[in-house]
Amino acid sequence: MALSKQYEWLVKENGPIMIKQALNLYGTTEIPGAANNATILSWAQEVGQDPMYNGVKKFYNADSIPWCGLFMAVVAKRSSKQIVKDPLWALNWGNFGKHTPTPMLGDVLVFIRNGGGHVGLYVGEDASCFHVLGGNQSDKVCITRIEKKRLYTARRPNYINQPVNVRKISLSSSGTVSSNEA
Repeated sequence: MALSKQYEWLVKENGPIMIKQALNLYGTTEIPGAANNATILSWAQEVGQDPMYNGVKKFYNADSIPWCGLFMAVVAKRSSKQIVKDPLWALNWGNFGKHTPTPMLGDVLVFIRNGGGHVGLYVGEDASCFHVLGGNQSDKVCITRIEKKRLYTARRPNYINQPVNVRKISLSSSGTVSSNEA
């Protein structure tokens, strides 16, 4: 699955590392019905190798279980960033890194949704929505628009040296607005 024209510029960005790692997983799709995507299930095994998170591999056994937090955990792990406690619960990502009042490229965005939360990465914004790179968005890893009013918190990774391209990105307001990422 290729990035839409509006987001092709992301490929040329040399950071932040979490964006680069997330783009490597772009297009991974949940399998409908009783079957499971082995790649998504392997993320639980990968994250669960650390004894602190072994509950992830025990709990996460089907791609029908909401997996935005699992996606964020594998991206954080592959980026050498600390994973939050109980990472499958999206709202727990509100404890990641440090709070930022102004979301920018590569920041973790945590949203409220009916029945829980959602987590993804900031790639830009328009007047009313954030453009979010995340997992379990329309059952795949993709970029979708989520209304700003649903934002619970924005969290910046703890950088030793913050990448110079961490900045606010203005994008056009084209595309569907997501209403529920479960």
